[in-house]
Parts: sequence; structure tokens; C-alpha cells
Amino acid sequence: MLANNRDRLRGTLDVLVLRTLSWGPRHGYAIARWLADESADTVHVEEGSLYPALYRMEERGLIASEWKASELGRQAKFYKLTAAGRKHLRTETASWMEFAHAVTRILQPQP
Repeated sequence: MLANNRDRLRGTLDVLVLRTLSWGPRHGYAIARWLADESADTVHVEEGSLYPALYRMEERGLIASEWKASELGRQAKFYKLTAAGRKHLRTETASWMEFAHAVTRILQPQP
């Protein structure tokens, strides 16, 4: 059980990125910015973590990418969710919520 929970913690970035892309295609900087904005500036993802995660998820077929112009007119690689990525997001979100609920039960004081 402990190893499964450790894997869940490692996969948190993946599920956060997939959630970000569920709202539509984004380039790397926009993904990091959305996560910071939605977390009230609590979740900061560095390039050294984000891009390896994007490459890993693309290799697994969870996301796809294409080069196109950004808001600033520069070429950027935009990532989008695939059907497999949507399915994985649903599964991992349910699993994460169950795990978070269990941790919350442990951390909250008992009456």
C-alpha cells in the first residue's frame, strides 16, 4: 500500500497538467501559469519538472503536441489532451480524491 501511495504522490504533477489541458490546448508556460493562478499562487512548477512530465505523458499517449503561434506571435509547442489522457485524468482524479480524503481523516482532530 505504501508504494502505491508514493506512486500517487509522484504522479500528482501529471494529473495536474492533464487537468489544466482539460480546458484546452496550452503551451508549457501557460500550463505553469494556470496552475499557479488556480492554486492562489501555491503550486509553482519549474521547467525542469514540467517539460520532462510533458514529454513522458506524450510518450504514453496521454497528450499530443503541435507547433503553432503563441499569443505573442512566437512559435510554441502546444499540448492537448488525447482520449486516453481524458480517461487517465478521470481515473487518477477519483483515486487522488480518495487518497486525499483518507489523509484528511487522519489529519483532522477526532471529537
